[in-house]
Amino acid sequence: MSPTTTSTSVPSAFPVSGHVTFLGAGPGDPGLLTLRAVEALASADVLIAEPHVLDVVRTHARQGVSTPQLTVVDDASTAAGIPAIRDAVNLVMEAARGGRRVVRAISGDPGLDGNAGDEMLACAAEGIPFEVVPGVASAVGVPAYAGVPLRDGRGADVRFVDARSADDRCWSEIGQSDATAVVSTTLDAVASAAGELVSAGRKPDTPMSVTIAGTTTRQRTWNATLGTVAQVLKQAKVLPSPDGHQPVIAVVGERSAAAQREQLSWFESKPLFGWRVLVPRTKEQAASLSDQLRSYGAVPHEVPTIAVEPPRTPQQMERAVKGLVTGRYEWIAFTSVNAVKAVREKFEEYGLDARAFAGIKVAAVGEQTAAALVEFGVKPDLVPSGEQSAAGLLEDWPPYDPVFDPIDRVFLPRADIATETLVAGLIELGWEVDDVTAYRTVRASPPPADTREAIKGGGFDAVLFTSSSTVRNLVGIAGKPHNVTVIACIGPATAKTAEEHGLRVDVLSPEPSVHKLAEALAAFGTARREAAIEAGEHVTRPSERRPGSRRRRTT
Repeated sequence: MSPTTTSTSVPSAFPVSGHVTFLGAGPGDPGLLTLRAVEALASADVLIAEPHVLDVVRTHARQGVSTPQLTVVDDASTAAGIPAIRDAVNLVMEAARGGRRVVRAISGDPGLDGNAGDEMLACAAEGIPFEVVPGVASAVGVPAYAGVPLRDGRGADVRFVDARSADDRCWSEIGQSDATAVVSTTLDAVASAAGELVSAGRKPDTPMSVTIAGTTTRQRTWNATLGTVAQVLKQAKVLPSPDGHQPVIAVVGERSAAAQREQLSWFESKPLFGWRVLVPRTKEQAASLSDQLRSYGAVPHEVPTIAVEPPRTPQQMERAVKGLVTGRYEWIAFTSVNAVKAVREKFEEYGLDARAFAGIKVAAVGEQTAAALVEFGVKPDLVPSGEQSAAGLLEDWPPYDPVFDPIDRVFLPRADIATETLVAGLIELGWEVDDVTAYRTVRASPPPADTREAIKGGGFDAVLFTSSSTVRNLVGIAGKPHNVTVIACIGPATAKTAEEHGLRVDVLSPEPSVHKLAEALAAFGTARREAAIEAGEHVTRPSERRPGSRRRRTT
């Protein structure tokens, strides 16, 4: 059954009291959510979670889901007469009593990380049905992302301990064994936990790894021993820190040895790990590019530099769309995702759908435009086999043949500022072209002040320029990127425009493709990382090299 089919209905088995799902959201990487978790989120009426957990699960919840604020009021607030804000148990119970489907999302796994037992008991006491969807526990997922396997082929005893609640007996049992110990604690308490283990019998030279913000692009891991961990964190300028309360996972035992972790650290060694990459496109346009950047470990930040508006005079577009239906055209050529969107909106305005393209050949300038057509229900007949551009499209476009082509006209919906390359090329091939302004492009509004400051102040590690207009518009609405920011351009023309604006071009795509551009940036990041390691230097992001910058990868 599709998750969306149950989004507003309550199963007949629970007609009165509603239903609660206690859901493990994993340690931080949204990709670690289980399929069952995604199904439960899609059918939730109410979603209850701490703010950092909401960020992980919210995208899978249906539109309109209620997300009541989960806040605990301290004694001082109560004494001051501030009205008490309902805690998790009350929020869950109130929603379930109202017959609603409730998802209570918890960081990690509900049974190992969360303190959901009281909430489950409250449901059981009132006869409210509930289920538990396990998640990837922090004590398991974080070491995996840090390159620290907890067991090997020989097997091993693994002990999990929460340092905040461990008593002397717990420390003694772990200290007197040779088990791999996985310790949940905080950054400023990790040295104390190490001291407890040494006092209980573990050797001071026992290897220890400490990971903060595990499974996220803010992850950072330090290698030490039980006896040196305090010194290592101090030398790394991690402690003392106002962020000392941040949770960490520490692994104690031979499997966390530095030499082994260097070979197995697959996550933190990604080519663009932790890089903030500015993508001057809308979220819709940048979706696949941003996904690709995330696969390299980057944190993409989309900033639209242009806004799309309808043409000033719609009559030309209206005539062309009617001509599609009446058989005026042999071909329609789409040169952008925005062109697809403009035609689709005009179709919907007239009550038409993809069936109106029957008998018409459809061309798309590249993969993203083709994907937008497929989403519309149209499979393009022609996509460039080589360069994804107007020139590449012309390379594969057949010349007009009066014997095989009953109609000699092409409908070309495009932007008001588009170049004439495609029009001229089609005419040279013998085609008549209706060059129609389907949409206008205007400079977008400036991004928020903090984004502008990050651009000018070196807060971004790289920026991807996909056209000359993105260079001009970004500089116009947000200012020139800082000189520590890596500048990556899709082609020579874009690079020339960047240089004219005083920017140093570091990366040039080998092909005019956004995905090849991202690959080129990843290759640049890999070379940069390898050079730092070969020189015996700490691997840093470009933004960490700017004057006055502080290495704060733990927030």
